[in-house]
Amino acid sequence: MDEAERKEFLSLLQLMWTIRAFEEKVSELYAKGQVVGLLHLGIGQEGVAVGTCRALRADDYVFGGHRSHAHAIAKGADPARLLAEIAGRAAGYCRGKGGSMHLVAMDVGCVTATGVVGGTIPLALGAALVCRETGKGQIATVFFGDGAGQVGPFHESLNIASLWKLPVIFVCENNGYAEFTPLSAHTLVSRLADHAGTYNMPNVTVDGNDILAVRGAIQEAAERARSGGGPTFVECLTYRLRGHYEGDPGKYRELSEVSEWKDKDPVARFVGVLKEKGVSAGEFAAAEQQARERVDEAVRFALAAPWPSAEEVRQQVFAGD
Repeated sequence: MDEAERKEFLSLLQLMWTIRAFEEKVSELYAKGQVVGLLHLGIGQEGVAVGTCRALRADDYVFGGHRSHAHAIAKGADPARLLAEIAGRAAGYCRGKGGSMHLVAMDVGCVTATGVVGGTIPLALGAALVCRETGKGQIATVFFGDGAGQVGPFHESLNIASLWKLPVIFVCENNGYAEFTPLSAHTLVSRLADHAGTYNMPNVTVDGNDILAVRGAIQEAAERARSGGGPTFVECLTYRLRGHYEGDPGKYRELSEVSEWKDKDPVARFVGVLKEKGVSAGEFAAAEQQARERVDEAVRFALAAPWPSAEEVRQQVFAGD
């Protein structure tokens, strides 16, 4: 491994550590009542977010769902402003009005996230159409879970993206559960990528906890999209180590299942890969420490930020006739 690759791999590890530390801290603040509302953490799925976003350009567009803290941070969002948003403070990306599930960071290409299952999939097609028409080589990427495979807009979007050869990447974070329901209870299609084949769309299923496998699949999909080859469906098999929402007792999952997936933790696995490549324990420790220090600074910033004023309640709100 040459020095350039060494630095790149350590930066991937540090970014995964930043996301892990961020969500652990948000969980801690939630327990203290300093963050309120529904909170959906993606601890255990960091490999998908980082592997995907680090294969994209800075000016590419990303859309998320209800579990999108990792997507935003991986695309370059400021953890301090992101945490301020989750805490409802005026310094947040949406001045505290969007919260955890409705993240927007347009300065880094994060167009929006939503609590509506599969709700951003059609929106990503609109962005992809704009990308194609402007001719700047940009592409759109949309993240969603396996539960979205059972909603109508999912299939409509796959069809029109394939028909129009739109420059969009569909990234399915298949963690095996649609909220509390296992995949086998809501579909007989065990691989969501098979749906893409129905619409003659290139597709692949990868180990979502292998960050390099994810990055490689996205790099290939991005090259195809930029060259006019149209969309790609990338299914990432992964697992959330926390419940569907913070506070979820998780009685629908066997402890043995959770334990088995803990052994596949994407952060720990990548540390193992780097050890084999000769990266030292000191370098691992430094990457984690820098990530945690960045998150600690984000907490200080967010909790010191002012609340939105009452006069702002009607600002940034739009309604049609």
